Amino acid sequence: MEKNSPLKFLGPMALAAAPGVLKGVAGLAGGLIGSKKRRREQRAAQREYDSYKTQLENRDTSNPYQNMENVYEDLTVNTQAADFAASQQAQGMANTMDAMQGAAGGSGIAALAQAMAGQQNQAAQQASIDIGRQEQANQQAALGEAGAIQQQERQGDIMSRQQQNAKTNMLMGMSQGRLGAANAAMDQQRAAIAGGIGGIAGSVGGAIK
Repeated sequence: MEKNSPLKFLGPMALAAAPGVLKGVAGLAGGLIGSKKRRREQRAAQREYDSYKTQLENRDTSNPYQNMENVYEDLTVNTQAADFAASQQAQGMANTMDAMQGAAGGSGIAALAQAMAGQQNQAAQQASIDIGRQEQANQQAALGEAGAIQQQERQGDIMSRQQQNAKTNMLMGMSQGRLGAANAAMDQQRAAIAGGIGGIAGSVGGAIK
């Protein structure tokens, strides 16, 4: 009497399960193939994203005008003109007295010296005023130029910050897109593996029933 072998049932069961198993194997293989490459890409994208995020968090937002120097703070009154006028007046009087010492009497010398000293005093005062104005104008021009240079430097700093921030924001957006694509690829990989395993198990289980 021929015994019933359990192996004779495997043929129909295998045929019934084959399509589902093959589909599951294909899904499993699709999830496993290239998995290392996808993980490397995900880690690289994450590092790049974190780097640009740190740059944005650490960007300089201080006020560039905070420590701007007041170039007119130490502006001083010009006393050199007054000193020059006084020395010119004294020298003029001395020269007049020496020149007229032997040419007139005491009263004549005094009167003439007073008249000439007055003329020299006026000339010296005018010269001192002209010198003082010129020096004051030169000092004002130099300080004005220094202030303008400071202003331009601060404006240049602001423009540089704006350009750097725009560049970092652009790179941050690109890295965010790269990270999103890498994460989506990993999600698809996990879904393919899970689907493949589930398909194999479901096909085998259905064939056994």
